[in-house]
Amino acid sequence: MSKKIYEKPIIRKQQSGLMNKFGSPQISRAVTAIDGISIEKLTEQFGSPLFVFSEKQIRENYRKLKRIFKTRYPKVRFAWSYKTNYLSSICSVYHQEGSWAEVVSEFEYDKARNLGVAGENIIFNGPDKTEAALEKAIKEKALLHIDHFDELYSIKEITQHLNLKARVAIRVNMDTGIYPPWNRFGFNYENGEAMLALKRIIHEENLELVGLHTHIGTYIMSAEPYRQAVLKLVDLAKALYDQYEVRLEYIDVGGGLPSFNTLKGQYLEAEQILPTYEDYAEAITSPLFDLNLPTDELPTLVLETGRALIDDTGYLITSVIATKRLSTGKQSIIIDAGVNYLFTSHWFNHKILPTKEISGFTENTIVYGPLCMNIDVIREDVVLPPMHKGDKLVIFYVGAYSVTQWMQFITLRPNVVLISEEGDVDVIREAEQLEDITAREKLPERLKEFTPDG
Repeated sequence: MSKKIYEKPIIRKQQSGLMNKFGSPQISRAVTAIDGISIEKLTEQFGSPLFVFSEKQIRENYRKLKRIFKTRYPKVRFAWSYKTNYLSSICSVYHQEGSWAEVVSEFEYDKARNLGVAGENIIFNGPDKTEAALEKAIKEKALLHIDHFDELYSIKEITQHLNLKARVAIRVNMDTGIYPPWNRFGFNYENGEAMLALKRIIHEENLELVGLHTHIGTYIMSAEPYRQAVLKLVDLAKALYDQYEVRLEYIDVGGGLPSFNTLKGQYLEAEQILPTYEDYAEAITSPLFDLNLPTDELPTLVLETGRALIDDTGYLITSVIATKRLSTGKQSIIIDAGVNYLFTSHWFNHKILPTKEISGFTENTIVYGPLCMNIDVIREDVVLPPMHKGDKLVIFYVGAYSVTQWMQFITLRPNVVLISEEGDVDVIREAEQLEDITAREKLPERLKEFTPDG
């Protein structure tokens, strides 16, 4: 019989009445498995820290969101946002579900092509498309979303040189009531720049205008800005038809839908304050019917949703390195995963749960990463039971941007695994080794000798 770990006795004040306006106190509960696979087994086999993704949840999220939009609008297409998570296995799950690829760099474009996505099924966004990338995309019939006039002129010259036609759209920025507005991308609606760009495209023999695109921001916490954005895109689409008889193939509303991660500074959990995805779908699809077109002539609605589809499918398993009582008296723990793995901890209060049974005692705890930096804080305050060296924690909703914005800094990046719908666990990115980091370095001969002091 193993000896139980000592926990100090506590006296808890009993209170009656209703919860306050900030809700009831958060109570920790133990989580021992992910998709039926025990956390202990996962860490024994693949180490700690460890990123875990649920294929079952990825597919369920995609099918649910697609159903929500398809029941409200007859022509819907999703294009997976590569920058949100471009691990090959993750992208391939979405492509199996029917999603196109949405990319914002030549690197992402090439990755999509290597995964078998045809050029004509790739949407190429972003302000930095090299001439080589543009030439490649034009030859492969990708959809080019033009961000600025300099890019428009480059595309014109390339198409003339190649004697090919490019299928293009423009990105439009507008005032939707979100501040600060994202007006650094695309052409502005209010000052007439967007319409001017459209007119120039229409009069170019080698450019075929097929769509309009906007992306109003990220983690949009209200459905109304989407309604305003689509109304303005519809206004442009009507003007194009009335003045030039141009009928668009699609209207792309980008991404920005929130996940259920709770932003720093929010008192209530995200689930309690965010609109439903049905609310967003209503706001986005309803204005499209103002085009007053037959069903077969309506433009396809394109969605580049990333965070809302992937965030809650990713977990980070981590181990306690040490516990410390700070000079203020507050409890803190150090774990083996830092902000170099979890850049999103700067924005979100990620939910953190222990993997062991909870006793009666909990306290507010600061969770630090292992880096030699004072800013390496995963959670500034979270209610946890007494933790000890070697105990495991699970950090939730880390599917979006964690494995694209992570960095190799001080520590090597860990294994990433995917749990299949059948319960198989596959490594989809191996843990880094020293050789991976030094492989591209070149050490001059004169620096190879080590000369110790003394």
